[in-house]
Amino acid sequence: MDSSSSSAANTVNMARSIILNTYFVILILGVIGNCLNILVFTRLKIFRGNRWAFYLTFAAIVDIGYIIVLFASNFLQTINTKDPQTYTLVWCRIRSILFQTLTLTSFFTICFAACDQFFSTSYRLNMRQICTFRMAQCFTFGNICIWFLHSIIYGVYLQIQGSLGCIITNPIMSSYSSSFFYSVLYGPLPLVIAVFFSLLAFRNVRRIVRRQVPIERRQLDQQMTAMILIRVCFFVVFALPYSIYKIYTIITPIPSATPFQSAIKQLLQVLFTLWTGINFTCAFYIFVASSPAYRRQLRHLLVKRYWRRWRATNKNRITPENRAPTASEIEFE
Repeated sequence: MDSSSSSAANTVNMARSIILNTYFVILILGVIGNCLNILVFTRLKIFRGNRWAFYLTFAAIVDIGYIIVLFASNFLQTINTKDPQTYTLVWCRIRSILFQTLTLTSFFTICFAACDQFFSTSYRLNMRQICTFRMAQCFTFGNICIWFLHSIIYGVYLQIQGSLGCIITNPIMSSYSSSFFYSVLYGPLPLVIAVFFSLLAFRNVRRIVRRQVPIERRQLDQQMTAMILIRVCFFVVFALPYSIYKIYTIITPIPSATPFQSAIKQLLQVLFTLWTGINFTCAFYIFVASSPAYRRQLRHLLVKRYWRRWRATNKNRITPENRAPTASEIEFE
């Protein structure tokens, strides 16, 4: 039995080392991708004052924070050979507060983007006038404040209980966690909202041809609706499995787990967390792969603006360049 437990522990430790390397890849790709999203949505004129771009920019900032915390958490777990949250109460609570705040903020920011897209593309004028940029800023501020306060209240009830590690011991909060938090708030609710409103927005865009809308606005609506719809689809793919796993572990608890079962449970937890972590990394790469317009905008920003400007500053030019900007450059500047 001891040799079996030792073998299981060695296997889990080896798997954790491999997973840590994967987390490092996610960290690099996620930071680069989200930073490029922020650049595109904040530096191009076409997106200035755009509420959808504002939501996606804020989501990119939150996603960077999430993947940094995710990597730091698993790095500490690997170098200590034991998860610090199983014996350090302060880290147990801080980790929970950070993860919950960033995760729920990111999830509901995607929901707000989908809802805003639905109202903005509606054929009814009164519905299009409901959402404003000021309202988007208020929703974003309220979003992060609500989930931060919620996470603090949740984290206060976390305690370290022997082999069980960092868990909630209060019966009321434990019931809330199992019956509402993981089964509704942490996955199904934002998923349903995001899917529902993104599909309605897609339907609105298909009808937009019938309205007398400037072609530039129509193209931007179509681009952003398609990007948000595809983002929501991948949101479901990467967020739903972890929610199902958490609901399953709550419904079917193991009363007296062996060391091997505990090791497997921890490994599954890490794997599902890793899969969910991809959700916070993939937005930029989804947009590049699915949207020709986004690729053009990115190329313009990186090549025609930054790269050419950098080359120009490194040349000793005698006379200034008086080249007239092209139509596409005027559009993006």
